[in-house]
Amino acid sequence: MLKQPIAVWATAIAAVFAFMGIGLVDPILPAIASNLKASPSEVSLLFTSYFLVTAIAMLITGWVSSRIGGKKTLLIGLALIVVFASLSGISNTVGELVGFRAGWGLGNALFVATALAVIVGVASGGTATAIILYEAALGLGISLGPLLGALLGGWQWRAPFFGTATAMAVAFIACLVLLPKMAPPAVKTRLRDPLLALGHKGLRFTAGSALFYNFGFFTILAFTPFILGMDAYGIGAVFFGWGVCLAITSVFVAPVLQRRFGTTQVVSATLVLLALVLIAIGFAAGHSVPLVVILVIFSGALLGINNTLYTELAMGVSDAPRPVASAGYNFVRWMGGALAPFIAAQLGEHFGEQVPFFVAAVAIVIGIAVVVLGRKHLAGVASEH
Repeated sequence: MLKQPIAVWATAIAAVFAFMGIGLVDPILPAIASNLKASPSEVSLLFTSYFLVTAIAMLITGWVSSRIGGKKTLLIGLALIVVFASLSGISNTVGELVGFRAGWGLGNALFVATALAVIVGVASGGTATAIILYEAALGLGISLGPLLGALLGGWQWRAPFFGTATAMAVAFIACLVLLPKMAPPAVKTRLRDPLLALGHKGLRFTAGSALFYNFGFFTILAFTPFILGMDAYGIGAVFFGWGVCLAITSVFVAPVLQRRFGTTQVVSATLVLLALVLIAIGFAAGHSVPLVVILVIFSGALLGINNTLYTELAMGVSDAPRPVASAGYNFVRWMGGALAPFIAAQLGEHFGEQVPFFVAAVAIVIGIAVVVLGRKHLAGVASEH
């Protein structure tokens, strides 16, 4: 695990910084709403624009990287994040901020999709080891994002954006210096290849289930800050604990459970627990903040397990090249991240703060049904572990 080429570590560290951008705005959502005189659903568009563009851009990442090479694609993605994170910091309206987060999402897509392909291609120890390294970077980044957002956002709500721009500039320099030159692959990826890859039933069932899973994931991440009644430091502390649990289980617990029980069985069981947790958060919302905090942090442990296992399913279930399969899978699953924040905020504003969590639980149940219906197409991956 630890004996990896320097290119893997450079990419993984840069990925940590990139994933920090996902949870970075979490602690400052109420502050943004207050300072820019915006409603929760308007502020939730910071997530929606980011993930919608990320999802759509996944369809072009393979086309770009197969023509200019992985290193140049990574650097372009990092550069875009630096630019749009900086512009987010100087926004004066929620509309500007939403637009700049969309540009940030484009940079994120170019970097994240290529980073996974680079790590899988260069890492020693096989695909499973590479995915665990990637998920470790994701977990660490997601856990550190709220912490950085809280530490800087507690001082000034604009500061986290400039902090991210600085971190990504460092990551840009690291990748520029440490990554070897990567020639484009001999076979060029076509724009339609990720969509064609979804023609494989196993990948389609994996992506479909992951869409509903991500709906639950981002309901917790994007809507919970509005019901905690805490300042940036409090929200940051809660989601730092959530992210730490996510990081630990994605790296250390998921592989053990997978070897013992099989991939699809663990995914299904974890989704059942996650649906129950979401129902419990719904009942606790507005009644017991301490219980909501405990449940949210515990949900991070479940999310960490399934993040790793869904990624392994996506990378191994079809015969499509890994970058192509990853692009098709991420196009579908990030739609869940795009839809959930806005829908949850709208439901919360119109029907009460409990309803978004109950709807998210229903989404998770649909995700379970998709796994059950597609289990024979996923059996090949499950039997490999």
